[in-house]
Amino acid sequence: MTLESLRAEVDGPRMMQDLAGLAQWVKLSGTPEEMEGIRFLQARLDAAGYRTQVLLHDAYISLPGPARVEVDGAPLTAITHSMSRASGPNGVNGPLVDLGTGEAARFAGANLRGALLLVRGIASPDVALRASRAGAAGVLHVSPHEHLHEMCISPVWGNPGLETVADLPSVTVCTISEADGEALAARLAKGDAPRVTLHAKVDTGWRQTPILVGELDAPRGDAGAPFILLSGHQDTWYHGVMDNGSANIGMLEVARLCATRRAEWRRGLRVCFWSGHSHGRYSSSAWYADRNWAELERRCAAHVNVDSLGGIGADVLSDAGCMAPLNALAADAISAVSGQVHAGRRKNRNSDESFPGIGIPSIFGSISMQPAQPDGFRNALGWWWHTPQDLLDKVDEANQVRDTQILLHATWRLLADPVLPLDHAVQADALLEELQGLAPRLADQLPVAEVLAAATRLRDRLARLAASPAEDAATRNRLLMRLSRVLVPLDYVAGDRLAHDPALPQPPWPVLSPLRSLAEAEPGSDAARFATVSAMRACNRLTRALAEAEAVLDAG
Repeated sequence: MTLESLRAEVDGPRMMQDLAGLAQWVKLSGTPEEMEGIRFLQARLDAAGYRTQVLLHDAYISLPGPARVEVDGAPLTAITHSMSRASGPNGVNGPLVDLGTGEAARFAGANLRGALLLVRGIASPDVALRASRAGAAGVLHVSPHEHLHEMCISPVWGNPGLETVADLPSVTVCTISEADGEALAARLAKGDAPRVTLHAKVDTGWRQTPILVGELDAPRGDAGAPFILLSGHQDTWYHGVMDNGSANIGMLEVARLCATRRAEWRRGLRVCFWSGHSHGRYSSSAWYADRNWAELERRCAAHVNVDSLGGIGADVLSDAGCMAPLNALAADAISAVSGQVHAGRRKNRNSDESFPGIGIPSIFGSISMQPAQPDGFRNALGWWWHTPQDLLDKVDEANQVRDTQILLHATWRLLADPVLPLDHAVQADALLEELQGLAPRLADQLPVAEVLAAATRLRDRLARLAASPAEDAATRNRLLMRLSRVLVPLDYVAGDRLAHDPALPQPPWPVLSPLRSLAEAEPGSDAARFATVSAMRACNRLTRALAEAEAVLDAG
């Protein structure tokens, strides 16, 4: 069997037929309709020979209800958002303040208590968090066009706990169209003071949500052998045919075709369909990571994440996200199917990436993107994303086949390659680049030269490892998985490996954030002295981790 012949078996008509079947339900998290979709997917996995189970767990879910915005008593079309604070029967009002795009600098030093904030751009957790901390009464987002995009605005990754519940939004948040928002902004610019009231109903609380799990072991492995995790969310906004129905159907096709060649597997395959992605800020995948942390650390070799395949016009494949150790695999899969060159784009913190603290390297999420529009605006997943227009006509069968073939190529190699296609030298190169940019500005304040030397030594050893043949594949694979457990958290986790960082934008190598703060602080200032304390601890954390990675290499 060749990979080319396996890819040729991807069945477009079969997938489109199943997609039409799945599209009949609006799958809000924790609803009976979502369970209907779960049972549909489960039947397909059962038919492909997988052991399946549906897990039920408590999740903190927020389902937006009706919303409207009144301006001087006249209503505007509006939506509210998952995890927004409900307004109550009288609505929420206050002086309207134009905050541009809502960046942190616009909040700094401003007295916004009790105000309504006019913010351009799709609703986001970072703006909601800033507005809540500023004591604002509400946020009125202005869509970049006429379409209103549903969003979850909680900065808390997964279910809130004692440490994070206070970070849930305390503001009422609505979105209006670009035309309505710009009209308000123009009035404010002229000195007008329009009377604006936000009305929002939101159903937020604990409810049971499902996770569908299907699993097959490698034929020569035992129940405790390594496996590959293939996952995507199945809850949706509206019918959600592209996001995430097309990905669910692509996952089924990959699982089906891989199972027909199971005799060639060297690792098992676990397929998970999550709930709570859209309405619980990744609540199911975070719960699963917490509940199965030790087993995932011991056995999960890599995570293949799947979101929004096959969109009409989605012809850009070079931007698919990937963690550095899997860059070569992503490039191979994309080039083999499409001929496009993968840009090695860093994996963003989204799409149920609840596993970097465990140290599991991840590939993909969305595979195909929309090109930039002539006016410069770009919604990478299409204007219909998170709107009622995400219907069957937004999925192109040829693109669905192409994206599924890319997904199949990567998943198959992770299952069947004798040696896992992981190259940690690429990850160490990225760390070195970051450190080399910081070192000249910090040399007199921190032992950054020692850290740089340790990172260089590790990079060189990892490069030699990647270039050397494996005398024993099983031994090499155990080594690569142990290295992942050390390096992936450094690259993607700011805090505790056993917790989940906030659902907020994150820089590369967040362990280096205190060093960046020190490099930007005015020398001799209080800010610089505070930053020095944190930066020294970050150096220690990094030095310890680099030594741990070298010890893994020493042990072989």
